[in-house]
Amino acid sequence: MSSKRKRRVRDKWRGKSWYTVMSPPYFGGSELGTLPSDDSSKLVGRIVDATLYDITDDFAHQYLKMYFRVTDVEGKIAHTVFKGHEYSRDYLRSLVRRRTTRVDGTLNITTKDGYQLRLAVSAFTLSRIKTSQERVIRAIIKRIVEEKAAVLTFDQFVQEVVLGKIASDIYNEAKKIAPLRHVGIRKSKLTLQPAVAA
Repeated sequence: MSSKRKRRVRDKWRGKSWYTVMSPPYFGGSELGTLPSDDSSKLVGRIVDATLYDITDDFAHQYLKMYFRVTDVEGKIAHTVFKGHEYSRDYLRSLVRRRTTRVDGTLNITTKDGYQLRLAVSAFTLSRIKTSQERVIRAIIKRIVEEKAAVLTFDQFVQEVVLGKIASDIYNEAKKIAPLRHVGIRKSKLTLQPAVAA
């Protein structure tokens, strides 16, 4: 009886294969890790996380956590789509200072090719600012993000989100309203992926 049970456990593990998870081409198609499964179809929908540092090899990018969802498996390779990102808690905490203002904006956008995302954008000032200045900065955030989404595909848009291009554009315009220490898209989440035509 006991030997039968042991064999069943051993067989279960023998039946599992390891699959290499790759980042999407717009993030370099780099290896994100491996996942075990006895059936490749069970991997579809699984979420894998990595830091931007894992993809760029730039230590300065360690604070940014990224999430990828497995979309399909070819052979032993699991392909993914960008699912979202967020700043690490420690990094976010390091940005908050006393006697300064944090201007937050939450936006739901649709990219040129129909993907929908929710973004949380934050601007951190050098000193406390007026409510009227906050309103102007929030309007700048909204305008720049929406303008970018209208002309960029999902692949292009998420690259600019994660690598800081959109945040840099916001910073350059918003700093004319008040001195800023940091602007960043601290969180993003893919809320709708359009169906791909066969």
